Amino acid sequence: MSAPKITFIGAGSTVFVKHILNDVFHKPALKQAEIALMDIDPIRLQQSHLVIEKLMHSTGATGKICCYDNQREALQQADFVIVAFQIGGYEPCTVTDFRICKKYGLEQTIGDTLGVGGIMRALRTIPHLWKICEDMLAVCPNATLLNYVNPMAMNTWAIYAKYPQIKQVGLCHSVQGTAEELARDLDLDPQELRYVCAGINHMAFYLSLEKRLSNGEYQNIYPDLLDAFAQGKAPKPRMDNNPRCNNLIRYEMLKKLGYFVTESSEHFAEYTPYFIKPHRPDLLERYQVPLDEYPKRCIEQMENWQQDLKMYQTADRIDMPESREYASTIINSIWTGQPSVIYGNVKNQHLITNLPEDCCVEVACLVDANGIRPTKVGKIPSHLAALMQTNINVQRLTTEAILTENKQHIYHAAMLDPHTAAALGLEEIYQLVDELLDAHRDWLPNWVYQQ
Repeated sequence: MSAPKITFIGAGSTVFVKHILNDVFHKPALKQAEIALMDIDPIRLQQSHLVIEKLMHSTGATGKICCYDNQREALQQADFVIVAFQIGGYEPCTVTDFRICKKYGLEQTIGDTLGVGGIMRALRTIPHLWKICEDMLAVCPNATLLNYVNPMAMNTWAIYAKYPQIKQVGLCHSVQGTAEELARDLDLDPQELRYVCAGINHMAFYLSLEKRLSNGEYQNIYPDLLDAFAQGKAPKPRMDNNPRCNNLIRYEMLKKLGYFVTESSEHFAEYTPYFIKPHRPDLLERYQVPLDEYPKRCIEQMENWQQDLKMYQTADRIDMPESREYASTIINSIWTGQPSVIYGNVKNQHLITNLPEDCCVEVACLVDANGIRPTKVGKIPSHLAALMQTNINVQRLTTEAILTENKQHIYHAAMLDPHTAAALGLEEIYQLVDELLDAHRDWLPNWVYQQ
């Protein structure tokens, strides 16, 4: 069997690309894959090339690597397209989002998925994703797009809406990563867990969560989790060992909702109106909410990368374990026909029946030679669907703003955001949006400024 061509758009995201392609090189059927790395930053592109070349050598992969600064050239005859980039970068755009929101008293933790930070990121990102789709239709129309770019739900929704012929899936590691954390909280092997998860990206819930018993049967572990939390045995320290972050909010929501949410506490805190409020430092302290977490991570990652780069430049080989990301599993299953199950973000076509039909949902998907096929969940608990709807409102209005070039929907999206509405009044929300739009003038489409 011939090997696929895998194009990576945003290959300057070296930390991410090394994990994804290291996974690819560990798959026997993909060891001869042709790798096309594309980025607009020539220095970061060269650094990624160095790392990927050493990973290929270390894993026994024998494909070729080519680097591009031209997107359409990189996409020529690609079988799979992986995208992982941040338009505007940490500086200036992320810094701008946090600085101006803080000026108005709107605190954020991550600011990349929902809220005003997520809205601004979508406005910056979706036009570039559409350009990738245009180029794919021109030079690799049958390729599968694996999207890792946030805000995931808005980006995936916008692609389905404008380019429905593109085969795509939005990917995250929340579902499988959280399952590993819950297993660790109960001193279980993650392989002993069986679960069904469904919802929207960063707000999906484990509808069932069971452990395998010695007799082969399965038992619900929600009572065990609640008991461990009540006794102070859970949550255990996060796998990333970040002392600023914890799972307190997620366990609190488990107590209130009866189901465990996939996304981290620092993310979930800003998707709801309950945890970050002006003049309520007691809530921040009680739930240990890490404000300004994403900028801190960016700075730390940049510092760590410089240290890692020095090591990579002098190392003869780079040996890394496989990650929990789904990309290589999807590529391997489509290319070889070997079936697998992943959790992906896809269009809601009768999948979750009490969420809007056109929104983007996260459900289990069967992957094989026929592609990515989502599985139907049916109706989820009404209170979970209602909570998700508060986020879908923001996703819909932001996506419609860009699809219809209607600037008013940008304000409407911010007005309906749960966290923003809990912190600011209407006039403040409009002023905040105006100031951010002005600050991002170099990064946003022209129609925003023509109305």
